[in-house]
Amino acid sequence: MSNAIIELKNISKSFGEEDILENFSVEIERHAFVTILGPSGCGKTTMLRLIGGFEVPDEGQILFDGEDITSLPPYKRRLNTVFQKYALFPHMNVFDNVAFGLTIKKVDKKIIKEKVSEVLKLVNLSGFEKRSVDSLSGGQQQRIAIARALVNEPEVLLLDEPLGALDLKLRQEMQLELKKIQTKLGITFIYVTHDQEEALTMSDEVIVMNNGKIQQKGSPIDIYNEPQNAFVASFIGESNIIDGIMQKDFLVEIAGTEFECLDKGFDDNEPVDVVIRPEDIKFDKQNGKIPGVVNSVIFKGVHYEMRITAADFDWIVQSTTMEPEGTEVYLDFYPNDIHIMKKVK
Repeated sequence: MSNAIIELKNISKSFGEEDILENFSVEIERHAFVTILGPSGCGKTTMLRLIGGFEVPDEGQILFDGEDITSLPPYKRRLNTVFQKYALFPHMNVFDNVAFGLTIKKVDKKIIKEKVSEVLKLVNLSGFEKRSVDSLSGGQQQRIAIARALVNEPEVLLLDEPLGALDLKLRQEMQLELKKIQTKLGITFIYVTHDQEEALTMSDEVIVMNNGKIQQKGSPIDIYNEPQNAFVASFIGESNIIDGIMQKDFLVEIAGTEFECLDKGFDDNEPVDVVIRPEDIKFDKQNGKIPGVVNSVIFKGVHYEMRITAADFDWIVQSTTMEPEGTEVYLDFYPNDIHIMKKVK
């Protein structure tokens, strides 16, 4: 039995002559923090707006808990949305901003007070009820926008790049806060971003999109460690993607040298893409198999990033130890650090 709370089935959506999504299908698991990740223009925000009811598909169905909501307006859907622009009401104080949805529904004032107090405590803003929203910092305003959405007790919360306007330190803090809130409430969060760090930090599941298609769907660990194609490998973190030949199961040729790997199921002597993360490359003067020369060194705080020319390829290597520019080095990697992907035709 499916545990999906939201299903998009064979969705197509165009704007003018531009096809954004074509015959697109995906399931969103109940109680999960799901991130839709991809570059600008890949269709991720369109997907979120379709789920929220702000756009209607040209074709296909949207199901919520098995019920067809394709034509249902946003205010009748059991979900709420937090946008990148928080759209707070500047003429209202914090309490009235958070209470707005309940007030419109004519909920009893005593219940409104209890619910607003509860969500403000959840977002660590108790005591801010009478403050003007214009007097709050960007991070505090973002929390108010989340509280305003949560006070309506949605089953699903949609978040459209809500941290984009915050500085790096605050954004990192809010990533952890959002995950804590989602875990405590147990509701489904669907989060749209182009920031890979956000996706890997917060998510139970990541959906990587490009050109209106899903490139890979899985846990952050699987997405990072086992990318299914070159796009995912290059978009999630930094990668060395080099041509290789899969000689047979568990044996790949890289730069004319044989390496044991953990991959199988390819044809003998099949051309493949080989992915090796910069942090997985070892320097080994005794046993290293690929000779190269260090071209540049950059200190990045927790590690050095070196560019190394080896076998007519510009390698990125990240290490806590540094080899000076001009040094001859020998590269090596363990079998579980080599990831083999089929060539995209």
